[in-house]
Amino acid sequence: MSIMDYNTFGSIFNKEIFEQSKPKLIETIAGDPKRYIGLFRPTKPKGKLLQNLLQSHEIRMGNAFEVLLEKYFNILGYSILQKKFTNEKLDIDQCFRDKNTIYFIEQKMRDDHDSTKKRGQIDNFEKKLNLMINNYQNEKLIGIFYFIDPDFRKNENYYKLELSKMKDDYGVDLYLFYGKELFDFMEIPDVWNEIFEYLKEWKNSIPELPELNFDVEPEQSFNEIKDLSPAIFRKLFENKEMFKEIVLTLFPQKKTLNLLLEYFKQKRDIKIYMTLYSELNKCLSHSSSKGH
Repeated sequence: MSIMDYNTFGSIFNKEIFEQSKPKLIETIAGDPKRYIGLFRPTKPKGKLLQNLLQSHEIRMGNAFEVLLEKYFNILGYSILQKKFTNEKLDIDQCFRDKNTIYFIEQKMRDDHDSTKKRGQIDNFEKKLNLMINNYQNEKLIGIFYFIDPDFRKNENYYKLELSKMKDDYGVDLYLFYGKELFDFMEIPDVWNEIFEYLKEWKNSIPELPELNFDVEPEQSFNEIKDLSPAIFRKLFENKEMFKEIVLTLFPQKKTLNLLLEYFKQKRDIKIYMTLYSELNKCLSHSSSKGH
């Protein structure tokens, strides 16, 4: 019997990895257009856009696993605790209670970092350890440094040594786990087995490469990007080279852009949207006259 149904698993991954990828990409482009259209680049704009989108999906997979594991712990009866501590500007990846024990987990996708980053990560873990001790005094704490992908263990010896020293100094049980080891420790091995099988099924359901033509589903694309800051749109429309090389690569049929044009027109009583309407209208007219 499954712990979580596959549809729930898939919806978590699709939402966390693919939703918001369009506005995030557009924000990145507007923030640094020379990364996409600079002459001294070995890739054409479309290749760079694809590379950026793939990198974004890799990063957001870590976010998906944070949401997924919390969902599993919740289903299995653990009490989910506060994870965001705004005063300290620190977030705990997983924090939950089981009877008289509070667990906190620093969760990463894989252990493949260089020396500088591994030191930064262990320093960050110690800050979170201090935070948990201060917020849960007189409670039994267990801290876990966890890497999801079991095939990468580049810094295992380093992390084990540092966690061992912290355990002695702070008097808190601390562990390093990879892949299934976390679930064996929590005595819920079936969770990892289910994740492993669902992940294989989910990967078979996704395309080989992300779709770069956002006009394939113009209504959806419009709804995802329409609420971006006007400052983002200003940068997209004022830079004519970026509009030609980047914007028209993402919106080649201009369907989404025409929906944006109408949206800006409807908000014309707000000055900035009048400006955006005018700029986008000029860009579209110019591109039509050039045969794009």
